[in-house]
Amino acid sequence: MSLLAKLMDKRLGAYQRELIEIHYAEVENMYRQIRGWRHDYRSHIQVMKALVAEEDWDALRGYLDELETDLSTVDTVVKTGNPMADAILNSKISLARAQRIPVQADAHIPVALALSELDLCIILGNLFDNAIEASLALPEAERLIRVYLDRKGAQLYISFTNFTAVKKRSKTGGRFQTTKGEGHGFGLVRIDAIVERLGGYLSRNSEDGAFTTEILLPISQGETS
Repeated sequence: MSLLAKLMDKRLGAYQRELIEIHYAEVENMYRQIRGWRHDYRSHIQVMKALVAEEDWDALRGYLDELETDLSTVDTVVKTGNPMADAILNSKISLARAQRIPVQADAHIPVALALSELDLCIILGNLFDNAIEASLALPEAERLIRVYLDRKGAQLYISFTNFTAVKKRSKTGGRFQTTKGEGHGFGLVRIDAIVERLGGYLSRNSEDGAFTTEILLPISQGETS
């Protein structure tokens, strides 16, 4: 193996470890919040019973409003049918909402997939991170990320669309250029490599005010359309 190949393998290994650590930390934080809310559940019930006994309806309504707001920050909003996809998407949605970025998600993965959990983590994690970063450059009223995943015949269809402050972007060497650091560009290259290795299809489309990535990946050979 050449020195260059060894360096690339080392860099790839470090990138994958860092990506997994970040995503797992986000997922663990989400589940920690859920466990904390469940732990306080009995106390919430006792408080509400006391307010009912006192017939303090205004206080009860206010308390319920606070609970609804608190629960919305940890609610599992996406159930795709794939545990890894659920973990990644819900942790990223929670992260986006914390930064005041609305997310519209419609995701279904009712079958086994040909790609590994690591590949799925790299694709979904990078797409979501890119969309969040682009959204942060916009005023809050203009932010929105749309996520769609579903089976199309014998393939899994993935679509991410986010609004952006950047006008229509041009391509160089067949790829859209990034204004971010080297690590960001490497993430895009990794997505491209995974799609190519699995014999899938990838399209990136930049229009004024929006950026969309569409991916088609083959479903496990054991599944039929």
